[in-house]
Amino acid sequence: MVNQKFKNNVMLVLTALIWGSAFVAQSVGMDYIGPFTFNSLRCFLGGIVLLPVIWVMGRKKKTAETEEQRAEAKKSSKTLWIGGLFCGLALAVASSLQQIGLVYTSAGKAGFITALYILIVPVLGLFLGRKAGGKIWFSVGLAVVGMYFLCIKEGFSISYGDVLMIICAFVFSLHILIIDYYSPKADGVKLSCIQFFICGILCAVPMFVSEKPDLGSILDAYLPLLYAGVLSCGVAYTLQIIAQKNTDPTVASLILSLESVFAALTGWLIIHETLSVKELFGCALVFAAIILAQLPEKAPAWNEHPDNG
Repeated sequence: MVNQKFKNNVMLVLTALIWGSAFVAQSVGMDYIGPFTFNSLRCFLGGIVLLPVIWVMGRKKKTAETEEQRAEAKKSSKTLWIGGLFCGLALAVASSLQQIGLVYTSAGKAGFITALYILIVPVLGLFLGRKAGGKIWFSVGLAVVGMYFLCIKEGFSISYGDVLMIICAFVFSLHILIIDYYSPKADGVKLSCIQFFICGILCAVPMFVSEKPDLGSILDAYLPLLYAGVLSCGVAYTLQIIAQKNTDPTVASLILSLESVFAALTGWLIIHETLSVKELFGCALVFAAIILAQLPEKAPAWNEHPDNG
């Protein structure tokens, strides 16, 4: 049991590392192709990677399923496709904002700002009748202070990229709420696969209209595309599902919140981005707020399930 818990924790750390470092891949990919092109191709790759996983899981289920279970699975297929459509729509908007924002801000800052969805989700939950405790509100306040040090430049200005990332964090929060609603009603891997293909199709429209990519540019960006598509979308999501089957959700959320730290570290190591002392202090406050928000309450009011890359 101890060994299994250790393996699950390692898989979750690897998931956070892949998601965090994907910000660098996204940033580098923008040197060759536009944001919609990158997102469309990345999502199609992620969906394709999950197809064999679904096929293998489907074969195993068929051998153990009863006729009653098969009938129930057919009924839930409509819910699966509706959920996949809504998830894909939210993912398309959020990932597009994120990708465009990376043109104007650093990968490290993008990682930290995007991670605010962990704090925004319980706030949005208030509109659904879900109350947040005092600890959550303190975390939100702490994050706001951190955002000031991280994003506010001289003269109280916020960069265009920072604004896009903040909006992106809100849309990712909606994405999490949609997944929270549909995931208990549908197969998680299939839901993810459908959302990737929906996102890829939606991003393909502005890709052909405004960016008109050529094959040479796409081939030049093959490494960032493969990393963000195969690893961030496909592999990391599958690792998360496997690891969280036998892991306490609070522990899993804490480990996955390392995504923002890995985003800053990989941005510094790989593409030599720099953060000032003030910005680093802002990062530390935001990260502390994220950790505090994930600590268990005596009676939890909200249970979120983080999903980005």
